[in-house]
Amino acid sequence: MRTTKIHFPKNSDNFKEQLLLWSQQFDDVVWLDSNQHNDKYSNYDAVLAVDAFTVIKTTYFDAFERLQEYQSSINDWIFGYLTYDLKNTTESLKSENFDGLDFPDLYFFQPKKLFLFKGNQVEIQYLKMVDDEIEIDLKNIESTNTSFQIEKTQNPIKIKLRIHKDEYFNKANTMLAHIQRGDIYEANFCQEFYAENSTINPLETFKRLNVISKPPFATFMKVEDKYLLSATPERYIKKEGNAIISQPIKGTAKRSIDKIEDLKLVENLFKDEKERSENIMIVDLVRNDLSHTAEKGSVKVEELCKVYSFLQVHQMISTITSKVNADTNPVDILKTTFPMGSMTGAPKISAMKIIEDLEETKRGLYSGSVGYFKPNGDFDFNVIIRSILYNETKQYISYSVGSAITSKSDPKKEYEECLIKAKAMREVLEN
Repeated sequence: MRTTKIHFPKNSDNFKEQLLLWSQQFDDVVWLDSNQHNDKYSNYDAVLAVDAFTVIKTTYFDAFERLQEYQSSINDWIFGYLTYDLKNTTESLKSENFDGLDFPDLYFFQPKKLFLFKGNQVEIQYLKMVDDEIEIDLKNIESTNTSFQIEKTQNPIKIKLRIHKDEYFNKANTMLAHIQRGDIYEANFCQEFYAENSTINPLETFKRLNVISKPPFATFMKVEDKYLLSATPERYIKKEGNAIISQPIKGTAKRSIDKIEDLKLVENLFKDEKERSENIMIVDLVRNDLSHTAEKGSVKVEELCKVYSFLQVHQMISTITSKVNADTNPVDILKTTFPMGSMTGAPKISAMKIIEDLEETKRGLYSGSVGYFKPNGDFDFNVIIRSILYNETKQYISYSVGSAITSKSDPKKEYEECLIKAKAMREVLEN
């Protein structure tokens, strides 16, 4: 079905730059970059999929069933995304808040052209119908000039808040009242920052965001006139053989340029009672979600509340694993765990209802997921946070941030945490 060629670029970093520029001619692009993070669960350093041969685009209604049908019938690599609003197909929920972006609820495509980076080599896989283009494309890619200047937009980008500070405090206190009443234990409360009548160069914006963040699950995605520019540090879920891995993030601290202070911030985060409790609550939720498809007794917490450091922030991450039977449908694993617990709360359904009532924006792709299925049904998906979303036709730019509200939350500190998370996106957009 695919012709494979192994290519050894003279300079991998330069080849990546040239490849990304070359990819912009296509309407369907997914670029996934690990930024050389040494993740024991990673298969590739980077992946590029371009040029759709087949596509599935659908609303939330029966979305997982349609994805299952598409994935099993294509029996090939497929790349795409799940929006947060697929919650409405698995539960009796709704998404009626404002949406300035208009991403379809679910979108996957089968790429004609695929590039898989590992070490100093690139595995190139082209569908048979275009395999005569491999050598021509390689010549074009390696002759692409990366040293060009992007003209700056004449109008500076004016970022607005969908929820202003006082209103945020009121809503956070309403969330705390729900917790005190016992409606929920924890909920991820998010707010949108946005710009209207604004234009950006998506690729250059992504490159700037990636340089200042260097996360393990960086994503550039183009779907016609809609773009995702993501510096996400979080894996949602991965399937490799019969092993399932989920790595929720809960717990954030700022970085310091002073090494001693920075180490102290790591220690404080690790010991922080509030941060640990919110992480452990989500670990319990993920364990429960994985149990729907797991072999009996196979759900394990491999790592609890470990602090990892990224360029912008320190994060508390836990790793939960399970085993599934060989006949378990891969899409069922997504369906029974989506949306990811780190972006919802506990209990999950109650938290999502309260989130819908208090938030002002439809989440859409934010707090959804981008990833891929291999031909054998294995998959890997991230969590869409720390991301800029852009509708080029509507000239609408958006980024959202959130934090977990628990009984120990101080709304002022939660607001400050949101600003820490928003810092990289704001810097990139405001230059």
